[in-house]
Amino acid sequence: MSDLTSNGGILPEELLTLAARVVAENRAAGRTVALAESCTGGLVAAAITEIAGSSAVLDRGFVTYSNESKIELLGVSSDIIDAFGAVSIACAWAMAQGALKRSNADVTVSISGIAGPDGGTELKPVGTVVFARALRGTDEVLAEERWFEPLSRAEVRYRAAVVALELLLP
Repeated sequence: MSDLTSNGGILPEELLTLAARVVAENRAAGRTVALAESCTGGLVAAAITEIAGSSAVLDRGFVTYSNESKIELLGVSSDIIDAFGAVSIACAWAMAQGALKRSNADVTVSISGIAGPDGGTELKPVGTVVFARALRGTDEVLAEERWFEPLSRAEVRYRAAVVALELLLP
């Protein structure tokens, strides 16, 4: 197929390199992972499943693009979305916790953001992406907001996927 990248896959090398580390390092640590993706639309799960042996590590992925799906599939409270919005630390944290509760994974990462070109506001411009990581059996809270300067939609999604993969490393 001529549409495949030079590495023989359908995704950029940096994503595949990180995904390979996620699979190898989590396998060595005896951990499984799950994802709750919004603006990345399953890109992180796709990168992981490009790696042979990923079934030993990836438990499941939730693509919750709409607010309704975040509520229905992950149990995010509508009050959180109403008060803070879907692109907020509170929502990302609730997404990660919901993925943890609805999976067998040891660690979950959530991603929600505004990839553009539309949808941004003065307070949350295009390129705003929030992430959260939840670990089973701990009260650790890791949540952050990043702003990827005005970039194309594809570049915002790509950079968000890179951050999410990094968050999945033990």
